[in-house]
Amino acid sequence: MGKELKTANGAIARVKTGDRAAVVGAGLSGLAAARLLRALGVKTRLLDRKPSLSEESLTQIRAIGADLICGEHKPEYFKDADLVVISPGVPYGPLAELLAQAGNPPLIGETELALPYVQAPILAFTGTSGKTTTVSLAAAMLEQAGRKVFLGGNIGTPLSDYVLAPEQANVLVLELSSFQLQGIDSLRPAVACILNLAANHLDQHRDMEEYRAAKFSIFTGQTEKDLALLPPDLVPEYRKDGFRARLEILRPTRRFPKTRLIGLHNAANAEAAFLAVQSQGVSEADAARAVAAFRPLPHRLENLGEKDGILYVNDSKSTTVDALRAALESFDAPLLLLAGGRFKGGDLQSLRPLIQEKVKAVALFGAGREVFSEAFAGIVPLSWDPELPPALRRLEAMARAGEVILLSPATASFDLYRNYKERGDHFRRLAQGEYKENENGPRG
Repeated sequence: MGKELKTANGAIARVKTGDRAAVVGAGLSGLAAARLLRALGVKTRLLDRKPSLSEESLTQIRAIGADLICGEHKPEYFKDADLVVISPGVPYGPLAELLAQAGNPPLIGETELALPYVQAPILAFTGTSGKTTTVSLAAAMLEQAGRKVFLGGNIGTPLSDYVLAPEQANVLVLELSSFQLQGIDSLRPAVACILNLAANHLDQHRDMEEYRAAKFSIFTGQTEKDLALLPPDLVPEYRKDGFRARLEILRPTRRFPKTRLIGLHNAANAEAAFLAVQSQGVSEADAARAVAAFRPLPHRLENLGEKDGILYVNDSKSTTVDALRAALESFDAPLLLLAGGRFKGGDLQSLRPLIQEKVKAVALFGAGREVFSEAFAGIVPLSWDPELPPALRRLEAMARAGEVILLSPATASFDLYRNYKERGDHFRRLAQGEYKENENGPRG
């Protein structure tokens, strides 16, 4: 690794050479944290609840030089730790209870481990939906203006791996999830933004209050010199909590009419990206060029093309009720909706007027049948199939030219797929006619 790591002015490193650390979770972020810890001369133990890991992961762990323990976590695994680093998505509550039995070693997230070594300004974004599109737009705008940008965090490269990279950026654009924000104490972004806030991850957060508190912590380290961006409905809470950054309110706008992005919510995402990068000297003309050239990201209202005049749209990244709402509001043509999966919470009943106005039929698949059926009963034709292919066949049988078949599940994908990408890729193949023999469902 060989790179000399220096903390930013005034920053305090979490560990020193010779310390011991435990990293919980051996996924992308956990491995990045272990690499950084080992580069800092810290003896590192990786813990993962899976009974075994892939050979690829094992090869990386051997190259890092970390110890590995698989299986259920035990207090004794943490008793000699000077620091515990938690990966995003590992629930805090159960781990904190375990650490209490091990003498309460300090617990932080992977991003917090890396933050002291970041020298450049940070633009940090969070929210329930739209984060990835917004940070990608912000990075594209900065690059259009000639800036050298790092885009990462919850998207792509973990911050720990950036810190170890030989070349550093002029500005960092970070997507931060609620899980990452729970483990951060020293974040001071030049710009911090909450795009929106609705019920999400209530299957892992204790309650909505814990989820909201994690999101709002993005503003905690800011000073009067910094910029905070958030929508009007969140301004009262921001002011009540006494945050200090200069506040700018996100309002609906069509500032960038030349765009491939669908929907008013994506216009709002582009506006948030511009307000953030404008503070770093990016002109509106450069931002407009970046938006015009920007291609929609996979699985986010992704246009898959038409077949027999029917448009297929892949919105598999829609894992919340609000994401489904944004998708429904993005179309004027009649919609045939594919939904269902592991429901994470939210008010489906609030969608009844939109469903009644916009949707011709709903085909449910996988888990969550009871939740959706109860919410939409009596206002739209409903069907259910255990898997996606027959559900899609039902909609194809009733679809007509000029209509849209929309996959926007409003759920997590883990009932049938490893992640939303696998779900969206499957839908793309089906939309392109790549049904397998055993995937042919009912046609009417």
